[in-house]
Amino acid sequence: MRVGILGGGMQGCCCALALAERGVEVTLFDRNDQLLSRAAVANEGKIHLGYMYANDPSYSTARMMINGALTFAPFCARHLGVRAETLSVSFPAAYAVHCDSQRSVDQVSQYLAAVHRLIAEATDGRPNAYFGRDLSQKPRRWSLAEREAEFDCDIVPAVFESPEVAINPVALTQALRERIYSDRRIEVRLAHTVLSVKDIDHPVVISRDSGGTVRQRFDHVVNALWDGRLAVDETLGLRPDRPWLHRLKYGVSFYLPENAKKPPSATFVSGPLGEVVSYYDGLIYLTWYPTCLLGISKEIAPPEWPTYPDERLHADLPRATLEAMARFVLPLRDLDLEDLVDVTVKGGVIVAWGETDIYDPKSELHRRYEIGVTSSYQYHSVDPGKLTMAPYFAQLCADRILESGPQ
Repeated sequence: MRVGILGGGMQGCCCALALAERGVEVTLFDRNDQLLSRAAVANEGKIHLGYMYANDPSYSTARMMINGALTFAPFCARHLGVRAETLSVSFPAAYAVHCDSQRSVDQVSQYLAAVHRLIAEATDGRPNAYFGRDLSQKPRRWSLAEREAEFDCDIVPAVFESPEVAINPVALTQALRERIYSDRRIEVRLAHTVLSVKDIDHPVVISRDSGGTVRQRFDHVVNALWDGRLAVDETLGLRPDRPWLHRLKYGVSFYLPENAKKPPSATFVSGPLGEVVSYYDGLIYLTWYPTCLLGISKEIAPPEWPTYPDERLHADLPRATLEAMARFVLPLRDLDLEDLVDVTVKGGVIVAWGETDIYDPKSELHRRYEIGVTSSYQYHSVDPGKLTMAPYFAQLCADRILESGPQ
């Protein structure tokens, strides 16, 4: 059996590994000159346990993220041959309530406690599945003294610790690339732009490379494209019957100068969303929605937004983001942009169901549980929602294909 996988990002590569492990021959298409070169490397790498989604009172998003998070490290261990504790991860993230949050401190506290109970249920019998971390402790609220040492308390009225970590996306993608290229069951076709798919019960992938248009029939096709997924689905008449948004968000990464104090890893919730990700090796990642969100599209395919912005934006974004976040993250106030090392600005598309932005408390963007694998005969379209979910949905998709078999 041969399966065509569209998209060499995180989801596509995980699907390729999950299928190849079970003896399936895979052809992996990607329009770029390198696998995992766009959205996969342009995010904070957070492996969500569900704590972020306080605006989903059903806890459906939390349950979904817990499933993905508990699958992530074991998937990496099995396919990349690395133990969870050796992966390059961040300090655990604190959850900080911003003064403009859409949820009160008490509401956030109650939500975090409820998610912790869901995690305890899900980890019964596998307590160390999440990167070897102890998930038994309920998120503790920081004392005033702890908060005063790291944040402006007028802007950040409460902080709760959590075990959530981010995984360094650059290190992860490098390990995935090496593993993909070493697998004899996976054929990689770079610089191949997928134009369309025909015939869902005997699917044919139509792509274009430097030599022209190429047509190839597969037993199954997996659409694991990210910003191009909806457009290819539409070539089979599978247009969504609900609104969606493509959003372009950038982040800034750098290494601290010698002797600088590391800021805490922190997620700012349910309002002006942002992240500080502080890695053990000194790498810092910042993203702040008010300064880093630079594009929104409701089209079936978004514009060709660049992963790396132009020179002007590359100069402006680090300064604007650092200045904005230094208002309430105290260790950032001591940093001079000129002293930072290897300052990099990278952006990626966020694809999600919804019609209004996150500033609307009722926006569908606050929910990420209506995601996953949608199958139509031998064609499977995968919406991972978040990086966290890619291994989980890869395994589910592989199960579905093996159960169905060739036609």
